[in-house]
Amino acid sequence: MIATMPKPPYYAVIFTSLLKKDQEGYAEMAEKMEQLAKEQLGYLGFESARSEIGISISYWKDLASIQDWKNNSDHLLAQKLGKEKWYSSYHIRISKVERAYEFNTKENN
Repeated sequence: MIATMPKPPYYAVIFTSLLKKDQEGYAEMAEKMEQLAKEQLGYLGFESARSEIGISISYWKDLASIQDWKNNSDHLLAQKLGKEKWYSSYHIRISKVERAYEFNTKENN
């Protein structure tokens, strides 16, 4: 689902990843992290897609909110497990959204 966002500026954390073959426990942890992120101060939204490469984007009010999320103790455990068990590689990019626009057809509403 496409996240509904406030007017810019805000920040996006873009997480692109490649999973290892053994993904035991991954889906459960990913769901837990998505729910936990929603409870964090400064959280604005989330979008994700996966086929060969996974792309997850979380949106945040400011850089301090992103840092707080990065340092969340449950999130730190998920990061550790991700490196040890689930990801063969990943990239994180943080960007400031300064302008945004959209298109919707009536079928999407």
